[in-house]
Amino acid sequence: MLMEYDFANLSHSQFENLCRDLIGAELGVRFEAFPEGPDDGMDGRHVTADGAIILQAKHFLRSGAAKLLSKMKAERESIDALQPSRYILTTSAPLTPKNRTDLASVIGPSLHSTGDIFGQGDLNGLLRKFPNIVTAHTALWSQDSAVLKSIVTQAVSDALPKPAPVPSSLARLLPSSTEPNAEPPARDVLFILKASPSDDEFALWLAPKLEAEGYQVFADILTLQPGDRWRREVSRALENRAAKVLLVCRNSTSDDQAMQDDIDIALDVAKALDDNRFIIQLKLEQGRKIKGLGDAIAVDFVRGWGEGLGTLLDTLKRQRSPKRADEAVIDPNWEVFRRRGAIQLKNEPERLTSNWLRIVEAPDAIHFYEPSGVIDVDRMKRFAATHPFPVAVQGRGILTFESENAIADAFASVGRFKLKRSIPLDQLVQEGDRKLGLEKQPAQNLINVMLKQAWFAFCREKGLIEYEFSGGSSFHASPSVAAIGQRIPWGKQGDRRSSMLRNRAKGHVWQFGVTALPSFGPFWHFKLKSRVLFASDNGTVQGLEIDDKRKMHRLRRTICKGWRNKQWYGRMLAFLELLSGESAYIRLRLSASDEVVLEAAPILFSSPVSTDLPDTQSGDDEETDLSTLGRPEVDEEEPA
Repeated sequence: MLMEYDFANLSHSQFENLCRDLIGAELGVRFEAFPEGPDDGMDGRHVTADGAIILQAKHFLRSGAAKLLSKMKAERESIDALQPSRYILTTSAPLTPKNRTDLASVIGPSLHSTGDIFGQGDLNGLLRKFPNIVTAHTALWSQDSAVLKSIVTQAVSDALPKPAPVPSSLARLLPSSTEPNAEPPARDVLFILKASPSDDEFALWLAPKLEAEGYQVFADILTLQPGDRWRREVSRALENRAAKVLLVCRNSTSDDQAMQDDIDIALDVAKALDDNRFIIQLKLEQGRKIKGLGDAIAVDFVRGWGEGLGTLLDTLKRQRSPKRADEAVIDPNWEVFRRRGAIQLKNEPERLTSNWLRIVEAPDAIHFYEPSGVIDVDRMKRFAATHPFPVAVQGRGILTFESENAIADAFASVGRFKLKRSIPLDQLVQEGDRKLGLEKQPAQNLINVMLKQAWFAFCREKGLIEYEFSGGSSFHASPSVAAIGQRIPWGKQGDRRSSMLRNRAKGHVWQFGVTALPSFGPFWHFKLKSRVLFASDNGTVQGLEIDDKRKMHRLRRTICKGWRNKQWYGRMLAFLELLSGESAYIRLRLSASDEVVLEAAPILFSSPVSTDLPDTQSGDDEETDLSTLGRPEVDEEEPA
């Protein structure tokens, strides 16, 4: 229980501060505070749309109610001048009902009721209602030894180290009972043993994929604690719950003493279980064998993590490692830890290169032509599809950028076409056209297709290789525009670099290209999607075409995996250099006289923040790095 305060040890300013906090907490508002000195009759103010609530605090403990009444009579003129919507008086003096009535009469109509007069007893009541305010006002502590003791006790408690609870992901794996006859816990967990932090990235990639297959997985990452704080608990869990141990093997593994201790524990468990396949090695690099594991064959992750995962899953299945009988569960802490290790942002701007090409010029209008008389619509569609420039059939007519004379000549065998309307192009894209029955989205789709057709015609004229991906047609550097291993210069004068668009890797010829996607928001532009096309290397400059799309996908996942952002960026700019030549623009023909003009250099954006990403190699060093040619071949090994 809080004691009764008389506020005798508070100065005037301390009492005013206390009153503002108490009345503010009671009303649920914040009162403005003012510096010491003349206060114009207010110690706190809260302004609303209906006017201001004025708070006046009078520290009249020793003077008493009579002196307070006299003081308030003298302040009546100041109160009326303020014209508050509500006036509240607080005082340290004890008040009787008559004192309140007398005060109300002299304060005037600004006081809504005697309930807005808070005496000593009322303030103590508010302190009991809001005990946290006592803690906030240190001047009150000297009057209340219980509060002072509580604060000191809490401060000491906060300063003393506390045993942290075992992380839940680890606690649920520990044996629940130490009784000698207790049922032994199930061995149903795959333990990933790895060096930290060098192999954290691999563990964070592997663990969720194993859990998606129904396995229960644990790695020391889930303790989310540095050092060896939970080493004893992890060892107990390994000894009692491990179904298999997945040992991440690098040369550094043997040099890590903590890893060697874990391996020794795992070897003891394997011996106790009489399971010579208890430890499954996951080889991430060529190197030394792990001490104590003899000639056990490892699962190979050197050739590729995806391939290694497939082999590991087959191995676990053959060895009948336990899986969840119910639905697979992926621990969200894998993602939590991955984010903790993300690259930190710096509060510094950074220039970024996009994959967008801005459209800087386009025709003002598109024309709608209608035939006079009866025509064969199917024949009109066939002519539209074979016309050298984009033509879209709309109802009984056609939309095109061509002139009336050009359409009359091109479609003479179909019928006589007359210009009915010229529609502002931007208006058609932004609003559609009611007369043509085109809503905004269908109108955008129609112009989008026409721009793509212009891009296709441009790339075919350049002699590029066309390929149909699931996400759209792409165009690639061909032998006629880039030789195998040829480096195409790009970049500004004084900062020239070069990148390859065709080369050989792992028995295949790769050819860089792009898919171009027109877009109208937030401004007109073409978005480029980088693509890589493969052919079997048969000794010719073009290679042998591959019809197997699954094989093509595998080659992209393996050969291109080592390409870094700088290499993709360089290849895209070299590709654009091929398309634009000496010009700063790429011009796509929409008719004999109209074209859409693209900037040949991608748009630069400014990011308000940046990162400390490593950038140790120059552009040319990146281009000649072995990873651009695919990872080296390694000896095949059978899984354990």
